[in-house]
Amino acid sequence: MSNKETLLTAMRELFHDKDVTALDRYWAEPYVQHSPNLPNGLDGLRSAVPALEGFSWNPVRVFEDGDFVIAHSRVSGWHPDGDAAIVDVFRFENGRIVEHWDVVQPYVEADRTVSGNPMV
Repeated sequence: MSNKETLLTAMRELFHDKDVTALDRYWAEPYVQHSPNLPNGLDGLRSAVPALEGFSWNPVRVFEDGDFVIAHSRVSGWHPDGDAAIVDVFRFENGRIVEHWDVVQPYVEADRTVSGNPMV
């Protein structure tokens, strides 16, 4: 399975199915978290996921480059101001997710952007 396929499966099982045992299958310690709202280590995700209400991760573009997978997504239930456009960068080691960065921006519908273009 490619890193891209692993990521899509891992995120579906963890966030859509709310199966926190996915962390044991697809992530590995030491897990380095660069998101400002979560600590390093898998315990942060292990405690955050069950508390998410109405969360959905909808990747539109997913790119794989060696040990890195980048996802450009529209996400609901994560940002306090509603939907968000998110770019996640995941680093893999031995087929498992070991590091994560994200850039989160409140989602604006295309008809409300200056350019008229969608964010995702």
